[in-house]
Amino acid sequence: MGNEIEGFYAVIPAGGIGSRLWPLSRADAPKFLHDLTGSGQTLLRDTWDRLEPLAGHDRIAVVTGRAHRAAVEKQLPGIPDKNVFLESEPRDSTAAIGLAAAILVRREPDVVIGSFAADHVIQGARIFDFAVRQAVAVARAGYICTIGIQPSEPSTGFGYIKKADELIVDGAPEAALVERFVEKPDLATAREYFTDRAYSWNAGMFISRADVLLAEIEANEPELHAGLTELAEAWDDRDRRGPAVDRIWPNLKKIAIDYAVAEPAAAKGKLAVIPGHFDWDDVGDFASLTKLVSNGRKNDLAVLGEHARILSDASSGIVVTQTQRVISLIGVQDIVVVDTPDALLVTTTEHAQRVKQVVDALKLTGRGDVL
Repeated sequence: MGNEIEGFYAVIPAGGIGSRLWPLSRADAPKFLHDLTGSGQTLLRDTWDRLEPLAGHDRIAVVTGRAHRAAVEKQLPGIPDKNVFLESEPRDSTAAIGLAAAILVRREPDVVIGSFAADHVIQGARIFDFAVRQAVAVARAGYICTIGIQPSEPSTGFGYIKKADELIVDGAPEAALVERFVEKPDLATAREYFTDRAYSWNAGMFISRADVLLAEIEANEPELHAGLTELAEAWDDRDRRGPAVDRIWPNLKKIAIDYAVAEPAAAKGKLAVIPGHFDWDDVGDFASLTKLVSNGRKNDLAVLGEHARILSDASSGIVVTQTQRVISLIGVQDIVVVDTPDALLVTTTEHAQRVKQVVDALKLTGRGDVL
C-alpha cells in the first residue's frame, strides 16, 4: 500500500437538501453529487480521492441518507458495504459524526477518526495531507483537533476559530490550543478578524480519537450519546440494524457538532487547531461558485454546463445550465442565472445567500415538485 496513517479512519458526512444552490442542487441530488469544478467528477468523488492516500481504500466511511445510497455507491463503486452508514433522515452533524464514531470504536477501540465534508473544494493535496497528519498526532495526544483556514478575505459567511497558546505535540509543529469559536460576524468584525492572525475560518473538519469524541458528546448531550451507543450496538447485526434506526434515529437531538462538541471542548482546553494553508471553499452559495469557476476574475462571465449555449455582451457573473436553451445576456453585471429543465433562478451574486429563502417559501407553498 502507500503511506496511509496507521489506525486512522476517514469519515465523510454526505448530507444536505440542496437549498443554497437550488435549483442546480436538489433534495435528491445535493451539492456533493455535482461536478462544480469542471474536474469531470463529483465533489464526493474528489473528497474520496483526497482521503484515500491518507486512510486507505477500506478505511473511509460515508454517512448519508437512505435516499442517496444508490448515488453514493455509484460514485464510490469500491466502498465496502460495512462502511456506508445510512441515516433515515437528517439529524445534523453531531448525530452523523457521532454515529460513525460509535460504530467504529466498537470495531477498533483505539481508532482515530477524521470528519471531512463531502461537498468542499480543496486544492493543494500535499499541504492538506500534512495538516491532517499533524491533526492525527494531536488527536492521539487526547485532544479534539480541527483544521482552521487562513482567511483570504473578511468573510461574513463563515464562523471563526481563535487560537490560543502553542501546543507542544510530537509530529504537529503548528498545533495550538483553541481559545474560542466565533459565530458568523458582521462585516466590521470580519475585517478585524482578517487582520488578526489568531483567527481562522472554521471549515468543519474534526479529527479525534473516537472514544474522546464520544466522551465529549456524553458529557454535553447524554441522551444523544445514549441513542448513538444503542444504535452502534445493533449496527453490525443486519437483522437488528433497520428496526433500531427506525426506532431511535428520528428521536435524536438535532445539534451541530460545533455546539455539542467543539465549543465545550474549547472551554475545557481540550480543543486544538492546525492551520490549513491549502485553498479551501465550501461553495456555500452562487457567489462562491462564481469565484470558483471564474478563478476570481470578477469581470468575467463564468459558465458551467456541458451543453451551455451562451451569448454574452458586456456581462459578468455566472450562468449554470442543464439545458440546451440559448441564454443571452446583454449589459448585466454580477448576474446569476441557473437554468434547469423545470426551474429557472435569476439573481445577483450580492443576493446569492437569499436563495435559501426561496426554497423555504416553495416548501410553504407545497411546491415540493421543484425541490
